[in-house]
This record gives sequence, structure tokens and C-alpha cells, in this order.
Amino acid sequence: MSPPTAAEASSTAPPEAPLSWRDALRVYLEPATLRMLALGFSAGLPLLLVLGTLSFRLREAGVARTDIGYLSWVGLVYAFKWAWAPLVDRLPIPLFTRLMGRRRSWLLLAQALVIAGLVGMAMADPRAGLRPLVWCALLVAFGSATQDIALDAFRIESAETRKQAALAAAYQTGYRMAMIWAGAGVLWIAAWTEIAGTAGYQNAGWKAAYLVMAASMVVGVLTVLVSSEPVRRVLPPARNAAEWLHSVLIEPFADFIRRYKWQAALILALIAIYRISDVVMGIMANPFYVDMGFTKDEVATVSKIYGVVMTLVGAFVGGVLSMRFGVMRVLMLGAVLSAGSNLLFAWLAMRGHDLGLLIFVVSADNLAGGIASAAFIAYLSSLTNISYSATQYALFSSLMLLLPKFLAGYSGVFVDAYGYSTFFVATAALGLPVLVLVALAARWQRVGGSG
Repeated sequence: MSPPTAAEASSTAPPEAPLSWRDALRVYLEPATLRMLALGFSAGLPLLLVLGTLSFRLREAGVARTDIGYLSWVGLVYAFKWAWAPLVDRLPIPLFTRLMGRRRSWLLLAQALVIAGLVGMAMADPRAGLRPLVWCALLVAFGSATQDIALDAFRIESAETRKQAALAAAYQTGYRMAMIWAGAGVLWIAAWTEIAGTAGYQNAGWKAAYLVMAASMVVGVLTVLVSSEPVRRVLPPARNAAEWLHSVLIEPFADFIRRYKWQAALILALIAIYRISDVVMGIMANPFYVDMGFTKDEVATVSKIYGVVMTLVGAFVGGVLSMRFGVMRVLMLGAVLSAGSNLLFAWLAMRGHDLGLLIFVVSADNLAGGIASAAFIAYLSSLTNISYSATQYALFSSLMLLLPKFLAGYSGVFVDAYGYSTFFVATAALGLPVLVLVALAARWQRVGGSG
């Protein structure tokens, strides 16, 4: 029989008193939480470098928009990380696992892949051909997704369940700081290192920017080196290859179904659509800004400064509220705010170019997203069995993206047919089933369903 999760254990033990405000805030100063801040930076750095920032670079180099669209499929690597998560969960790395432990050795390997891929992207010139750049971008995405798998397990195993919201908030804070650096920072570095007076695309500036990004991964590397391996359950050795494959590939998923039985369908449905309003709307955000007449400087300043700051505030608030009032209540709050913030974009669509309103809308949307994400990550963490934390969390986080990403592919067609205002209202309506599922999941948890 599998060992109980923290959530299961809590259902059979006397309920813990909620943390006081002082104790909830003090969690943010604990070493495990501070480590998540630095490791979150390492996790957030690669994403824009193979998606958003890369598309800017390619367009500046004269690459066709159609080709840039196809290259965005590099991001699908993140949606299928569950496929190799069982190996990260169980497969030791020769020598390194014995010296550093399972989680830290996989983190270092993944970070090495990201660094190698970023250096390759720095050296490649898209004007000479896209293939080398694409292969390096795939290496970065694969290394980044692998780092996510190992890091989620490292986080879940580093603290008790009721502190997971704080760790998630710290992780998000570091993640968003990295996105500022990988978004606005890359553009600044590329601009500063260009040769003045020379028009057109200058690969030297982008080369310098991507090399700086590769060097920035040292934040995560050093954090792993100075961290201790989280305590984990020692698993009995497999008697043969078939038993090992069963424990690695089948048991993590079977364990989840065995523990939650029919409620597993409810949980998986909630995971699959919780962020659907944000993801579907987000695909059309940048085209919307352009069509409303906002300049690149205006959008960069508002989204990278106001937006990211409010996301950090939201993550902190969501973490504190989750520890104080419980994850399910804040999960509901985040779902309401995330869907409601899309209605603000419909208001902006009717007003047109209004910079003050843009600041308010982006700030509110990112505050809502931060609160929702902190609670959602804490919820996902509570569902995992510590014996299979990497595999099960990878399954959850991958499932979270599949349906929203699929629907988002049709967002442009919808906007062309009905306009932006109707589109934003429709994405808000997509959040209504989420409220029902959160209410059902909370009710099931109250009556002891987590056991």
C-alpha cells in the first residue's frame, strides 16, 4: 500500500489550528522558502527566451510571421513533460545522484542543458538558417521542462502541506522576476550592445543578450549546490526490469486513481480548466494592444513593470491567505477574480487607446492571476503522493495546459468573427464551470473525501 500524502494524513489526524498572521508571514523567511525564490528565477528564465523574446528577435531578423507561428510549437514540450517525468522521479544519474541526491542531481543536469541551449541560441544567426536555432531552442525547452519536473518535486518535499502556499508564492516571485529579466532585460541588453548608427538587425546585440541570460542561470546552479537534498522515502529495490517499469511508469498514475477513486475525475476536470480564462484570453492580448494603438514602449512598460509587480503582490497575498483561510477558499477567490478581470479587457476594448485604463486593467488582471496561481499550485501540491511527487505533479501541470492551449488556437478566428469585446466576455464565461468544480471539490474535501 502506498504511503499517505500529507493531505491524507491530515484527514485522519486532529485538524491543525490555522497559522496566526505572524506565523504565516514568518514562513516567508524560512530557508526552504528563500530557496524557492532563487530556484523560481532559474525556472522562469528560459520560457520567454524560447517563446516571446525569440519571436521578437526572429521578426527583427526578417523571419516570416508564419514561420514564427510554427516555431511557437517549441512550447508544446512543456505540455508533454509528464512523458519523461517518471524517469526524473526514479532514474538515478550515475555518480551525481550518489553524491548529491536524486532531486539536486536532476536539477543540475537540467540547468546544464538550459545553459548549453542558450549559448547555442546566442551563437546562431537566424539570417543564416533557422535549423540550428530551432534545435538549440528545443534543447532549452527540454532542459527547462525537466528542471520544472525536478523542481516541483524538490519544492513539494521541502515543506509540510500547509506551508506549500508560501513556497509556491516565493517560487512565483522568482519566476516573475526572471520573466522581467528575460523579457525587458534581453531587449535592453540587445539595444545597449548594438553599434550606434547601424540600421537593421544586429545579431551581435542578441548574441550578447543571450550569453548574459545563459550566465544568469548561475543563480539556480549555486542555489542547488548550497541546498540540502529533501528527505524522501527510501523505496525497496525492484526485483526485475518489469517490476521497475511498473513502479516508474504505471504506479504513479495508478496510485492517484487508487487514492481518490471516482473523485479523481472531479479533480482532473478542475485541473484541466482552472486557468482556462487566462490562457485563452492571453493569446490575443498582444494583438489586442496593437490594434488598440498602444506602442511597444507603452505595452512593455505596463506589462513588464505594473503587470509583473502586481503578479508578485498577488502571489504573496494568495500565499498568505491560503495559509490563513485554507487553499480551497482562495482557490475559489482566484477563479472569480481571474474570470472577472477578463471583463475589464472588454471595457478597455470599448474605450480604445487609454493608457491609464490599460495600467489599471493589466494591474488588476495580474493581481488576480497571482492570487489564483499561488492557491492553485498549493492545491496541486497537496494532491501528490511524496513517493511519486515529480511524476504526479508533472501530470497535473501538463493537464492544466492541454485543453486551454487547444482552445486558444481558435481565439483569432473568434475575434475576427465577433470582435474583441465579445471575445473577452466569452473568455470570462469560460470560467463559470470552474466555479462549480471548485465548489464541488471543496464540498468533497469538507466531508472527508481527501482520505
